[in-house]
Amino acid sequence: MAQLTVISTPANVFRTRPASSFYHDVVQGLRAQQKYLDPKYFYDAAGDELFQQIMQCPEYYLTGCEMEIMTQQSAAIAAAFSKYAADYDVIELGAGDASKSIHLLQQLIDNGTDYTYYPIDISGNVIQLLNSSLPQQLPQLSFRGLQGEYFEMLKYASTISSRRKILLFMGGNIGNFSPAAARSFCQQLRQHLQSGDLLLTGFDLKKHPQLILHAYNDSAGITREFNFNLLRRINRELQADFDTSKFEHFPTYDPQSGSCKSYLISLCAQQVHIGDDVTIPFRENEPIYMEISQKYDPVEINQLAAFGGFAPVAEFRDQRNWFSDCLWQAV
Repeated sequence: MAQLTVISTPANVFRTRPASSFYHDVVQGLRAQQKYLDPKYFYDAAGDELFQQIMQCPEYYLTGCEMEIMTQQSAAIAAAFSKYAADYDVIELGAGDASKSIHLLQQLIDNGTDYTYYPIDISGNVIQLLNSSLPQQLPQLSFRGLQGEYFEMLKYASTISSRRKILLFMGGNIGNFSPAAARSFCQQLRQHLQSGDLLLTGFDLKKHPQLILHAYNDSAGITREFNFNLLRRINRELQADFDTSKFEHFPTYDPQSGSCKSYLISLCAQQVHIGDDVTIPFRENEPIYMEISQKYDPVEINQLAAFGGFAPVAEFRDQRNWFSDCLWQAV
């Protein structure tokens, strides 16, 4: 039977950071010499829904590529898990709706693997969705939902299970970090793992630049709305007065560095107020840096593994070689 446990304490020890941190991070980013907003704040209830829509856009190939891998190669991935780990739990960082990982979870159940699934997500909406959907989809699955920051939740998971860990970091989420930040992130992940633990992480591979750019500038404008939703959240939760009609969504892709970045461009000189005390001036054409989606080639992937303290042990690609799920072992 499924074990429905959402870790939630009265003091919010393991929950998302309080609204005061949201305020601090927004003001700090908008007062910087080069304005930016932290993309972790995209994911309120409306942002979660918009991102689900993005994943269904025909231009957003990443979801289809990894779904192909999960539906057609789950048996091979499960076999690789068994080769390197006998007794383990599965922990997914940024679980979302688990629509891809559920195929792998089902395969492990079919194989008779005794494991507990720990989905981690910063969004309480996501954890509640999993609480309602997973028992219906996988009634034999044992799981505990953990809402909060990745490293806080990994540390907590270690206190409730001594089994070997297999981490899932799906969807090309490693690309949400700059290359330098990805190296630091992998090092921090390694610090929360024991030698022999496994990490399955998805990488969007470098390909024709136009394919990549279209994925972040869909014809329906959903990615645009996803970016604007953060401004609306700031208006609502921090009593700001952003006028989204005075900004334009602008994605870019550099095929040499592999960096795909999104900006919101101020269309005029203007002032934005946050509460009663903060005024943010914008110049005409001044950008707000919103997010990055980094693309990799195989050499860069292996270099990242080595830098983080991992050894590549297996790789699973879609038929078009656009996306790679890489299995690394902590060394």
